[in-house]
Amino acid sequence: MSDQAEGLAKLTWNDPESGDRREFVLVEGATATIGRSPNNQIYIPERHVSRQHAVVSFRDGVFMISDLGSANGTFVNDKQLTDPFPLAHGDVIRLYVPIVDFSAIVTEEEHQQAKMTGTLIVPITAGGRPKLQVTSGPQEGAEIEILTPAIRIGRATRDATWDISLQDRAVSRPHCEIALQEDGSWALTDLASANGTILNGIPLAANEPRPLQDGSVIMVGETTLLFRLGG
Repeated sequence: MSDQAEGLAKLTWNDPESGDRREFVLVEGATATIGRSPNNQIYIPERHVSRQHAVVSFRDGVFMISDLGSANGTFVNDKQLTDPFPLAHGDVIRLYVPIVDFSAIVTEEEHQQAKMTGTLIVPITAGGRPKLQVTSGPQEGAEIEILTPAIRIGRATRDATWDISLQDRAVSRPHCEIALQEDGSWALTDLASANGTILNGIPLAANEPRPLQDGSVIMVGETTLLFRLGG
């Protein structure tokens, strides 16, 4: 599917080091992370940009942008994001200082050029192990593979038995669970935590599983987690 999918949107920006204009094309279902760390699809090495700053993901027919707990915030058309925001053609994304332009018009020539240059971002296909990237909080920068069909996340304590222990006092013991479903998808469940679990800006009801997609943003306590499917 990904080789034939049509480019639906593109992100363009000026590289802070070289000044060159960069462009990435996204197809339906694609997820692109933006940040100062080289492991992002959109790599912007500028001091005001966090290592994992924001994510653009395809949900329900539109591309949404979410801030990943960045230090300086993410702005769209000069309004700071507090929740996931649907992007429209011509929107201007600002990472405090650097500017990224969003366009919903992609020509066939631009699509083919992106394929040739490796700047075409396609959906991740199932098969590899999913992982959680800690994008903000006490363990920022950590990357945790999900190795079992179900994992529990909770606060790190001396006698903690959770699969993932977070050094975050606002996280409960345990806090939430990520589990593989019968259809092969993944779901997130809040375990009646004291401070709640937020998925893509929406607080979860306790003990009600909600589906996860590549690029889903999870907030527990003071920690932000990015869910990525295995490639």
